[in-house]
This record gives sequence, structure tokens and C-alpha cells, in this order.
Amino acid sequence: MKAALHVAVGVITNALGEILISLRPPTVHQGDLWEFPGGKVEAGETVQQALKRELYEELAIQVEAASPLINIHHDYTDLSVNLDVWRVDTFSGEAHGREDQPIQWVLPDKLTDFAFPEANKPIISAVRLPPYYAILDDEEEQSLLTRLDKILEQRVTLIQARLKSLTSQQVTEFFANAQPLCRAKGASLLINSGVAGFEKLTADGVHLTSRHLMALTQKPPVKGWVAASCHNPAELLQAQRLGLDFAVLAPVLPTLTHPTAASLGWQKFHEWVGPINIPVYALGGVSRESLDTARKMGGQGISGIRTFLS
Repeated sequence: MKAALHVAVGVITNALGEILISLRPPTVHQGDLWEFPGGKVEAGETVQQALKRELYEELAIQVEAASPLINIHHDYTDLSVNLDVWRVDTFSGEAHGREDQPIQWVLPDKLTDFAFPEANKPIISAVRLPPYYAILDDEEEQSLLTRLDKILEQRVTLIQARLKSLTSQQVTEFFANAQPLCRAKGASLLINSGVAGFEKLTADGVHLTSRHLMALTQKPPVKGWVAASCHNPAELLQAQRLGLDFAVLAPVLPTLTHPTAASLGWQKFHEWVGPINIPVYALGGVSRESLDTARKMGGQGISGIRTFLS
């Protein structure tokens, strides 16, 4: 089997929060499609060196600060690629197509309006997803909105409502009050699939339990994000196979509520997430301060129940 082409890819962000994309020439592989710029990692180069070289050659910019975003392995019928994708948050120079390729600066949520190669599509999810994913549990029904307010005050913009012990009527009433609060803060509110009557709610997406995940044969046709809870490599592979937008892998570290329960540890998290082509959040025993570690280990960010309530 031919080795995959190793490509360094840059997700370049400007001061307005826009992302730079460029149009591939019609004569190359996956031509006439938009892409995140980058190029082949040459022999003897590190990924960072290749990223800096390629972005200077293509766009005339100097990369000053970059960090890992996601690693993607994809098999086309005629080519296998390994996309090593990095966030480029700081650069100097004015970007322009040095090879006469069209470029555009696009807001993250508008990236879905453009046609990309198949291998680039998980990058769009990773770009659009925030670093933090809060879980709102229903252990205290009366304080749900109070806790939601605390989460929103922390500027968390992705929240899962895991309200498994409430009735359908209680859940409906909660969403009627919660969604305007979330929309006012630019936050997305997902519903857990273990919630009674979750299909009838106009949530911003659904978070599948691992049991529901493994029972599916295709991605649910719901509006918004589709995510899943995973606890082992088989569940992660299923989430990838279905083309879900992201997954949560747990438990990474021991938690206060289950201090003696078996946990993965960061090394196993890294090993399990590495082959997966969708963004994965780390859950269990993590804090805001764990974000850099999660990203270095291949994660999208961190998720938590109590993490965002202090």
C-alpha cells in the first residue's frame, strides 16, 4: 500500500475572526474546490517548518504562532492523505495568492457554503466548534436556569442539556426559557438523546448516548450539531463512520464523584483519538486549565459538568 501524502495545513484567522480559504487550480487533484492552504511535508522537515514554508510560498505570510487543531487520515480512490492541521493565530504580512489562486476570508459559520474536498470537511467542524463544551445535568431541576446562566457567564457557547430525569413537559418548559438565553449569548443548546421526546424539541442539535450511537446505521437527519458520548475505540470509530460532527471521550481522569473509577489517562486519550477524523472533547476530571493538554493530545477541547459552574 502506498504511503499517505503528509500535508501541513493552516487554518489562518484574522483579527475579525475570519478564516482564509483558497481555490485549488482545476488541473490538480480535487481541483476547483476550496481548501485550507498548505502543502506537502518534505523529507527532513518538521510539520511546523513545512507549514511556515508553504504559507509563505502560497500567501506571502510569515507564521508567528500556530498550534495543533486536528489530524485527518483520508483515502480517496486515487490518493491517501494525512492532513496535519494547525491553527495559525498570529502571522505577519498581507495574505494574497502568490500563485494567482483566488483567496477569501470567510466567517467560520459560512464555511459550509463552500465546496471543499472530502478530507477537508472535518476541519470545518473543528474550526466552527469552540474549545469548551458544557454539560447541564438535571440533578437539581429548580436550579437549572441558574446554572445555565453561570455557564453562559463563562462565555461557553456549546452546551448539552442532559435532562434524563425530567418529564417531557418539564423539558419543553426548560427549553422555552433556556433557548432565548442561549441565543442572546450566541450559544448552541443541544439535547441529549436519552431525554424523553428529544426528537420533538427544536434544539440546536442532538448529543447521542453511547447506546443510541451503537444502534444507528446512519447519521440522524436532525438540524444542527450531531455528537455522541464515547468510552472506547469502537464507539469512536462508529461516530466517525456515521459522519458525526464531534464526539466526547470519557473518563480521561479520575473525578470527584468517582475517584476510584477506571480512567483513560492522557496517553490513552491521545492513542484513541489519533486515528479518528472528527473532533473529540476530553471529559472527566478536566478543568479549563486542561485545555492546552487536551489539544496537544489531539483533542478539540474539554467538556465538563461542574467545570464551568465556578
